[in-house]
Amino acid sequence: MTFTGLVGTVCMFPMRAIIAASVALGIHPNVLTLVGVVLNIAAAWALGLDRFPLAGLFMIAANIFDFIDGKVAHLTNTVSRFGAFWDSTLDRFSDIALFLGLIYLYADIRRTDYVMIAALAMMFSIMTSYTRARAESLIEKCKVGFMERPERIVLFMVGAFTDRMAGVLWVILVLSIVAVINRMHYTYLALSGREPPSGANPVARVFWRAFFWRDERTTVPYDLWVIAILAFVWLTPPEWLRDPTAAGLGLWALVE
Repeated sequence: MTFTGLVGTVCMFPMRAIIAASVALGIHPNVLTLVGVVLNIAAAWALGLDRFPLAGLFMIAANIFDFIDGKVAHLTNTVSRFGAFWDSTLDRFSDIALFLGLIYLYADIRRTDYVMIAALAMMFSIMTSYTRARAESLIEKCKVGFMERPERIVLFMVGAFTDRMAGVLWVILVLSIVAVINRMHYTYLALSGREPPSGANPVARVFWRAFFWRDERTTVPYDLWVIAILAFVWLTPPEWLRDPTAAGLGLWALVE
């Protein structure tokens, strides 16, 4: 079992109890989805006030509801096309809310550089979801790219609990840009009837495999990416990224 697979297995123990309770209480999955959005808005409020640990707790609660709504729908035979539309639409509200919380915080402490980084990360995160949805209206499948919504949410929680949000934003921004580009490229190749390049030598093969990322979660390559990202977020000194939250708002107010 891989590292991420082990984490998922452990997390499923309490999830099963919550799912069972939701089914027993007859809670409609669309209500669970809505509760998740409300909790993410609360997390955004906490981020905007620089209360990162509280925001992390709200995000954990929100994503429990976000995870179980589909499971409850299957168990209660309430799966519907509107439910799928409702879920994906409210997911975008949740994503935008979290970024807006950070944008408010950075604007409040007059850090226009991180206002722009957070805004660009928000834009490319939304485009990551849009490019896949639009591509799959034209081709059968476009599940390429590493930085999808679950990875973004986990990184947000890591940034909140470790006070390393600057590193998290850089990772989300860079890998979301890559994901958008490779989904556009992959769709172009698929519509042209061409296969993605594989590379003529080992270095090229590694590059194209990473660029057109298609490895499933809980695999060894996925674990390696996760470890590398977490190492970057944790080990990179905050001052290298000019992290506006690591040293506290009071110090930055004095500096500026």
